[in-house]
Amino acid sequence: MSELTIAMPKGRIFEEAYVLLQKAGFQLPDDFEESRKLIVEAPGENIRFILAKPMDVPVYVEHGVADIGIAGKDVLLEQKRSVHELLDLKISQCYIATAGLPNTVMNEIAPRVATKYPEIASAFYKEKGEQVEIIGLNGSIELAPMIGLADRIVDIVSSGRTLKENGLVEYERIVDVTSRLIANPVSYRLKSERIRDMVKRLKESME
Repeated sequence: MSELTIAMPKGRIFEEAYVLLQKAGFQLPDDFEESRKLIVEAPGENIRFILAKPMDVPVYVEHGVADIGIAGKDVLLEQKRSVHELLDLKISQCYIATAGLPNTVMNEIAPRVATKYPEIASAFYKEKGEQVEIIGLNGSIELAPMIGLADRIVDIVSSGRTLKENGLVEYERIVDVTSRLIANPVSYRLKSERIRDMVKRLKESME
């Protein structure tokens, strides 16, 4: 049985995916979450896990250092990597939305949008026929409207609590987001039996 390398994001997605894999009958290490290791073996399953930042998972899968991975749809839409999307795991549900200060309109002359998702934001406003300046930020996106850097933000929303606590309101819902099982195209061909078996078991555990 050939070894399968899976790239897994840390945090909420990891926690929910771990439960899902266990439910599907995979024997995983109990101390998985507590471990500080970046590579964790599950010898009984002949599976090796690479624990990565969510944004890096599709990169590892595209380049073939991981056969498969679990990534949020937001990351897949933003990066447009050459990977096969195999299964919607229906975990870590959230969505991408526009937000800003209450009762405000976009600047007509030079509208600005701050975001961690420049590709998604550009596509959204382009589809609406609106020309905006996209300002890329990596953290504390909520600050942008508060300090006058941007009229709107495009960001991931889970409970909406962060927006509310910072005095912002949601304006438009762009796309729903869940975590997906993805595969490297070559690995999918060479290890198709193992990968298809995992997809089948995960599907059954979700029903």
